[in-house]
Amino acid sequence: MPVESGSSAAARQAKQKRKSHSLSIRRTNSTEQERSGLQREMLEGQDSKLPLSLRSNLLDLFGQIEREFENLYIENMELRREIETLNDRLAAEGQTIDGGDLAKGALKTKASHSTSQLSQKLKTTYKASTSKIVSSFKATTSRAVCQLVREYVGHRDGIWDLSVTRSQPVVLGTASADHTAMLWSIETGKCLLKYMGHQGSVNSIKFHPTEQMALTASGDQTAHIWRYMVQLPTPQPVADISAPCEDDVDFSDKDEADCDAEGPNDCPSVRTAATTLRSHQGVVIAADWLVGGKQVVTASWDRAANLYDVETSELVHSLTGHDQELTHCCTHPTQRLVVTSSRDTTFRLWDFRDPSIHSVNVFQGHTDTVTSAVFTVGDNVVSGSDDRTVKVWDLKNMRSPIATIRTDSAVNRISVSVNQRIIALPHDNRQVRLFDMSGVRLARLPRSNRQGHRRMVCCSAWCEDNNSCNLFSCGFDRQAIGWNINIAALLQEK
Repeated sequence: MPVESGSSAAARQAKQKRKSHSLSIRRTNSTEQERSGLQREMLEGQDSKLPLSLRSNLLDLFGQIEREFENLYIENMELRREIETLNDRLAAEGQTIDGGDLAKGALKTKASHSTSQLSQKLKTTYKASTSKIVSSFKATTSRAVCQLVREYVGHRDGIWDLSVTRSQPVVLGTASADHTAMLWSIETGKCLLKYMGHQGSVNSIKFHPTEQMALTASGDQTAHIWRYMVQLPTPQPVADISAPCEDDVDFSDKDEADCDAEGPNDCPSVRTAATTLRSHQGVVIAADWLVGGKQVVTASWDRAANLYDVETSELVHSLTGHDQELTHCCTHPTQRLVVTSSRDTTFRLWDFRDPSIHSVNVFQGHTDTVTSAVFTVGDNVVSGSDDRTVKVWDLKNMRSPIATIRTDSAVNRISVSVNQRIIALPHDNRQVRLFDMSGVRLARLPRSNRQGHRRMVCCSAWCEDNNSCNLFSCGFDRQAIGWNINIAALLQEK
């Protein structure tokens, strides 16, 4: 009996497979034609807004897609049969390779990629959980060195800005979107005076270095200088409102009723400004006094900053150059320097120390709106941005920042303590964080369902002359908060 060679047997098997493959395709095509005819008959009996020709074309396209998938399925089955044939042949020769192992070899790259993704996911999850544990310990420590002392409630809308007087009597000033500015007793939380001279949102408030005068900027395109006379009330015992509680608990709207109260009815008011500064063609977003208090600078959405003489209320210089709206302005505490911030991602340093030369330097250190840039007592500028970074610059070399702080939320109007050089960062996410000038995080102010801000924190301000409250913050929850920061304990933790 003739013995069939291996090559002829393999050729015969391949021929039979091709024959069965072609038969299955013909069988599929005939079945598909019958199915298509049935579907067209069903379409004629169905209600549809599509024209019959369009529906028929759609059926043809879907039928082609289905046939492609069927062909791929058949090819896959053929490959599996070939793998089985190879396994049988190798088994006859004394070698065994599992088909699963062969498939793993073919998908080695994909499996490796999936494994690396899973490993990365596990690492990220572990890191996040570890960070949460560490932050919970740090938050507990922060409550010991950062305590809420008093809340200042009375505005009927969000508070944009706050400031503390630099001379006696030491009072707190707030600027609100309810068209008013208020002066508060720091010790008692009582409203001492309300300024009602603006016709728009009051966006900024700053106090004269030596006299009882306030400078406010408003959405009515003006800045006002107004005088105040206040008498501080007798301090009352402070209630313990800083009881420890869980951090990072979201506030519910049930607490909003606490801030809907009318403003203090017995608070005296001032309705007329001593000086009105009118040169801007847009919202005046910020204003500040130059050293000495004889000139003021304003920043506006009309892309310009103006320098005014206080005595004559005349425009001295118009500082132009920004490509978009200004967001903030700040003056140096001891030198005739001004820094302006803008939505064009830059901040500019204006030098008025030489009366004959007014130089300007542009700094492009951020990738989004620069919300504020402030001077320190030394030779530093600290800038904050919507790009979630804060950068510390050296005035002697402004080519690159000497420190960069990266956060998880946009940064609003920052402040730096004069004596301890600690940066307070108010955030959109209702947090207030403290850093040193080298970018090291020191603490986060407590925030829970019992204390802290309920909405975005707009501004922070340090007070070096008060023992009970040395940091203030304000936000869209219509309240300002006074905090006691134990600086010695804070720096010791560092």
